[in-house]
Amino acid sequence: MVLNYIWIGFFLVAFVVAICQSIFAGNYGIWTEIMNASFAAAKNAFDISLGLTGVLALWLGLMKVGERAGLVAAFARLMSPLFSRLFPGIPKGHPALGSMFMNISANMLGLDNAATPLGLKAMQEMQELNPKKDTATDAMLMFLILNASGLTLIPIGVMTYRAQMGAANPSDIFMPILVATFVATFVALIAVCIKQRINIFDKVLIGWGVGFVVVIGGLMYFLSRLSQEEVARISSVFSNALLFTIIVAFIGAGLYKRINVYESFIEGAKDGFKTAVTIIPYLVAILVGIAVFRASGAMDFVVDGMRYVVAACGLDTSFVEALPTALMKPLSGSGSRGLMVDCMATYGVDSFVARVAASIQGSTDTTFYIIAVYFGSVGIRKTRYAVGYALLADIVGTISGIVMAYFFFG
Repeated sequence: MVLNYIWIGFFLVAFVVAICQSIFAGNYGIWTEIMNASFAAAKNAFDISLGLTGVLALWLGLMKVGERAGLVAAFARLMSPLFSRLFPGIPKGHPALGSMFMNISANMLGLDNAATPLGLKAMQEMQELNPKKDTATDAMLMFLILNASGLTLIPIGVMTYRAQMGAANPSDIFMPILVATFVATFVALIAVCIKQRINIFDKVLIGWGVGFVVVIGGLMYFLSRLSQEEVARISSVFSNALLFTIIVAFIGAGLYKRINVYESFIEGAKDGFKTAVTIIPYLVAILVGIAVFRASGAMDFVVDGMRYVVAACGLDTSFVEALPTALMKPLSGSGSRGLMVDCMATYGVDSFVARVAASIQGSTDTTFYIIAVYFGSVGIRKTRYAVGYALLADIVGTISGIVMAYFFFG
């Protein structure tokens, strides 16, 4: 329901802003710009879905192999003590737990192409337990918000963009992003636990939390002693080597269990194709709404208003030019990446503004894209409190990203 109102709001606000621009600024071409943007966004939505088809087929095919080989069940048992607390509505040993573990692991390594199909697989398995097929369950909401918070240990994508733009040290935003995304996920997790009345003082949750803090702290200490080039090399090699190891492990497990690996893969890949087709209308809806809002100039008004507010509070406004990335981040991953790259091109890839934009870009994931794709793939229409809590993670991630940029580069 909330997503419905937000989507309608994109069009209504864009319409009002376009009328004002026509009357008061004489900008009659705004109507053409809006319609061109809507057509381009619809095409982009289809292109994204088409691009996802191969990735979904690959990973859902491998997941089917892992499922029949028993690896998914093994992952589920491994994470059962933690996930049984965070997802009490899912039975112990259920395949969804293994899929969720692998999805979250892929996200942490910055492997978005692998994380999305695994997340969709987890949603489909949770939907099988859902008594109200059009309404998100608590487990679905917890999982989706954890994805929206975007916990990432290795932000390969952002570092790659910085390298392509000629940054002196492409990985110098590694530490700011690591801290920002950890804070965003931690706050979102605590908030959802309180909302769902999950005991946050449970010994298992505290143990995992402390362990994770130790791992993050140790990783930060280790990487802080390396050169920027070494950090970039280790991050890239480790993440991609681990990903390929997982693929080989699934195939090897299938051989060990003497299942027909090829036929199992084909069966799962067919499900990937069906899923890609299913999400097309949801992506068209959300991306067109965002494009209309953006093309009307409404986004520019929001940024100018924020600049005024920041200045009125007596705060430094050096980061304000990076705020379009923050505002677009919940709405469109490609849009926010484009705005980040625009900051790099306009102000210089190693400028403070560009580094703020990069820190914000890596702090969380794309809220409305995740909601549209993950819930759309299983036909969920009633998203309950998903939007509000996911946006909480976005806000915390943005603030943390800005603070960390000032701390490291200000």
